[in-house]
Amino acid sequence: MTPPLRRTLLTAVALTTVLAAPCLTAPAAAGTDPWVRAWGENAQGQLGNGGLAAQQTATAVTGIARDDVRELSAGGGGAGAAANPFAVALLRDGTVKSWGSNATGQLGNGTLVSQPVPVTVAGLWGVSEVSAGANHALAVRAGRVLAWGSNARKQLGTGLDTTNPYRTPVPVQSLDEVRDVGAGCDFSVALRQDGTVWTWGSGANGRLGTGANTDRDTPQKVPDLTDVESVSVGCDHVLALTADGTVKAWGRNTEGQLGNDSTADSNKPVDVAYLDAVAEVFATSASGFAVLDDGSLAGWGKNSDGQLGDGTKSHRTTPVVLDQLRGVQQVAGGADFTIAALDDGSVIGWGANAAAQLGDGTTTSPASTTVALPPGSGITHVTTTITGKSGYAY
Repeated sequence: MTPPLRRTLLTAVALTTVLAAPCLTAPAAAGTDPWVRAWGENAQGQLGNGGLAAQQTATAVTGIARDDVRELSAGGGGAGAAANPFAVALLRDGTVKSWGSNATGQLGNGTLVSQPVPVTVAGLWGVSEVSAGANHALAVRAGRVLAWGSNARKQLGTGLDTTNPYRTPVPVQSLDEVRDVGAGCDFSVALRQDGTVWTWGSGANGRLGTGANTDRDTPQKVPDLTDVESVSVGCDHVLALTADGTVKAWGRNTEGQLGNDSTADSNKPVDVAYLDAVAEVFATSASGFAVLDDGSLAGWGKNSDGQLGDGTKSHRTTPVVLDQLRGVQQVAGGADFTIAALDDGSVIGWGANAAAQLGDGTTTSPASTTVALPPGSGITHVTTTITGKSGYAY
């Protein structure tokens, strides 16, 4: 177990909830509004509302009721032609919907045509988990992993040709009894029922955690890592929470996203420093967050746009405790911003906002937290495009 949190050395921030008038207009009926909500960049239809215009406030995803959604994951990046932003939604009936960019077949509907409204991923039923990466997606069905989209860096784990996108789901080799998956930028992670972690795809920056930086076209076990309870995958780093409350991390560390008081990449798991009694972990694009047993939140990693919420714009190589932010249910973050779902049904955010990625009705970066959806909205989950500027709540 790592040493207790050294709160006297960490910066706490007083987070002020800002309820600006523009934030209240769109979500005023959110308590009865049944739809999944989305906001921010939308140049390739990644908000799923039938249009391509950016949205400064939370708008409804066409035909997707949040009560019907078990899990939603968004992938790709910003507004550029090669960014490929998209989203996948696992419905409670075990089928999967997708929308947004489809340049690499990441919508899984058998075409390369982008879709601004949800479409059905071909041939999927009985699915229990989904995850969207930069240009590919993963699903778990009966303990097996299926993948689709780009395979340029072997991220589909099929051992098949890497030159063409796969437009419908194909099976990942040699994995069973999988309980969760995470798709990053050009690599993939699976957590098995036995608490072991398996990775494949791009090995750059050590993101596979296997002790090498080489690509893998089929899954390989992360050595010396056992009793893992959950995993969370950023663009090119991974966080794993073990049964004893330790947080392990590996991959890129240029901005301190491994939280081990270093900026050196690691191709093997290392301990995130000074964390104890961790309940949940969330990897954003290039940062990490941990919800602690006392209800507080700690963050580390990239902070150039204030996306850690500690009142600075300095990268943090070890966790900073945000004592004033309580009741966090889920955290997600894209290129330069972070959003969180709170236990009162609200959605708040912090960081950059030039593309309206905070959903507060403005394009002005706030001094502290801002509100995308007010208390009572019925929201319990959030996600974002992995390296982009679009947010989702359900």
